[in-house]
Amino acid sequence: MPPATQGAVLAAVEQGANVIGLIDGGFEYAAPVWHKEILHALSLGVAVLGAASMGALRAAECHPFGMIGIGRIFEDYRTGRLVDDAAVALTHAPSALGSKPLTVPLVNVSATLDAMEDRGLLESRLRQQVEDAASAIFFKKRTWRAVVEQCAGLAEPDRADLLAALLSNAVDQKRIDALELLKAVQDVRDIRSTADLPWKLHDTSFPTRPAL
Repeated sequence: MPPATQGAVLAAVEQGANVIGLIDGGFEYAAPVWHKEILHALSLGVAVLGAASMGALRAAECHPFGMIGIGRIFEDYRTGRLVDDAAVALTHAPSALGSKPLTVPLVNVSATLDAMEDRGLLESRLRQQVEDAASAIFFKKRTWRAVVEQCAGLAEPDRADLLAALLSNAVDQKRIDALELLKAVQDVRDIRSTADLPWKLHDTSFPTRPAL
């Protein structure tokens, strides 16, 4: 399925969905999933789960109202370790070419560096240098090669070794979290909850489907 955009959750609710899993979402050139449509779904007893990308962001924002967050990326946003929405942003190939990721999101950079440091493959000073370099690159241009080239003071042989190490130890945290969400969705009962909620959804000037 393509990334969810504004109105996608509302449409799923109107079509009878009892469980909704949100992973990727449109942004930049498309209106993102609306918080109000998630709250609308929750108010009707629909289970809404989020992870990995836009799903993690919305889950971190809406979990006080019952949205279920899954995975490391959600937890990092929920606890404040991550605050920038752009940490999950990446570019990918067209759907006709399999939507293969073309750049590396910061959440994957951090997960990769954590894993390498834990295994003793990366000293803390170099780890910080790589992380700073990755953060300085616009998400549409952030590849592992670009990150290594951004690291100042490294001799050419060291750059080649670092790039090889990053590529061979790369952790796709977004994929890990997305797969965890898919499993969680299967474990949720396919029935709307009738439990009383500690909050009430109030009508606004946008009571119907937002214009797309």
